[in-house]
Amino acid sequence: MKKITTIILLSLTAYHLNGQTFIQAYQDRANKVSQTNITSNLQAFGDLGVKTTGSPVNTSAFNWIKNKYLSYGYTAGQIVEDPFTFDYTANTTISSKNLVITKTGTLYPNTYVIICAHYDTINGPGVNDNGSGTSILLEAARILKDVPTDYSIKFIHFSGEEQGLYGSKHYANDVVYQNNSRNIDVKLVFNIDQVGGQLGNNNTIIKCERDVGGLSTNNAMSNQITQELATCTTLYSPLQTVITNAYSSDYIPFEQKNEIITGFYENIQSSRPHTANDTFANVDPVYVYKIGKAAVGALQHFASASSVLGTDEVHAENELAAIKIYPNPAKDIIHIELPESVKNFNVELSDMNGRLLLNSENEDRILTSNLINGTYMVTVKSDQNTVTRKVIIEK
Repeated sequence: MKKITTIILLSLTAYHLNGQTFIQAYQDRANKVSQTNITSNLQAFGDLGVKTTGSPVNTSAFNWIKNKYLSYGYTAGQIVEDPFTFDYTANTTISSKNLVITKTGTLYPNTYVIICAHYDTINGPGVNDNGSGTSILLEAARILKDVPTDYSIKFIHFSGEEQGLYGSKHYANDVVYQNNSRNIDVKLVFNIDQVGGQLGNNNTIIKCERDVGGLSTNNAMSNQITQELATCTTLYSPLQTVITNAYSSDYIPFEQKNEIITGFYENIQSSRPHTANDTFANVDPVYVYKIGKAAVGALQHFASASSVLGTDEVHAENELAAIKIYPNPAKDIIHIELPESVKNFNVELSDMNGRLLLNSENEDRILTSNLINGTYMVTVKSDQNTVTRKVIIEK
């Protein structure tokens, strides 16, 4: 340990923001989102080409996504291919498939949180629209595969979105509902579409989308869920949020069936989607990575994930588990005590709105005399691991 002669007060690992509790296990899992995986998946998605619904490349993308889930350890019994057909023009009938992966909940196995993203594209490889959402779903499914959740989760990759939400219309109207009767109990639908940003933009904000149109009976609950999504984003990622309205994506057919919807959409809208230039070179992979952290945090909240890390998670968790940050509450200085094995580390201090106030390397004494009274987040990162703690400043 680094030698610091100060009384140690352990940091708290839970606190409240807008009525929601920060859960350290949720943060630890959100921190497992891998920039390398996100970047690799975005590149691979782009390399497949233009994924027009019903095309051979669309089928190749479907198979690529399916094989990803198999590689994560999901079984054939958890994976359902959901075929659909639609008349696109008077003389053109198109067939494609949605991919549905189900992770069964422990307390409410027959009630489902749906997290979804479309994988079809038009006019280009669609790395932003919607390789970005596809990559985030894959990473969330990888991280949460063996994490107990009270509610079941369905990871759904829709096709036919670009031609008119045909895949999600089919699933909402013919699978969730059959003969106008509800066949599947859906807790909420969390849609992720076009969150890749544009390289070079100031991508620090994510839009959280709520329902204000269509049926009015589900608007209030959608607003509540979207506020929770925004809070989770603040708690588990460095992004700021704005609340906007849901618009023309795969949550809409569910809204029309009176389901509760929410979603993510990039704040500064890229000009690349639906063009040949929607390529990996034009998206912001770091932005996608940060949104991935927010999505993993929110999905755990919506599905009520375990707040206790499993044995495998604890083992993989990290050398920073023994970190001490003190005093807490603090006044003019915060001390950080790390295991001797940690030689290189980074410290970030943020306010509760997610604004980064300090970023330093290998500094175990952080001056806080310029901060006003309040609650702050201290994140310490080593080469392999990350730990976040709450610190209160009182003067």
